Amino acid sequence: MAITKSERKELIDKFKQADRDTGSVEVQVALFTERINYLTEHFKKHKKDHASRKGLIMLVNKRRRLLDYINRESPERYKKIIKNLKIRK
Repeated sequence: MAITKSERKELIDKFKQADRDTGSVEVQVALFTERINYLTEHFKKHKKDHASRKGLIMLVNKRRRLLDYINRESPERYKKIIKNLKIRK
């Protein structure tokens, strides 16, 4: 099953920059990472699901662009989010 509302809220609370923040780059990267992890597990069972695999590749690319943006604007924020989400560089 995909991410639940409570898990989504926990991720947003953990990575938000301000009180009412739900769309900062850090929050978006955290949510994308959670979806990528879910899809990765999905493909271990369903090897021939090529339509969803395309969606996974698009998510990975979108997350990569956001991480590149963070790295350009603030390398310390980039290092922090990479460490917290346990993402390879």
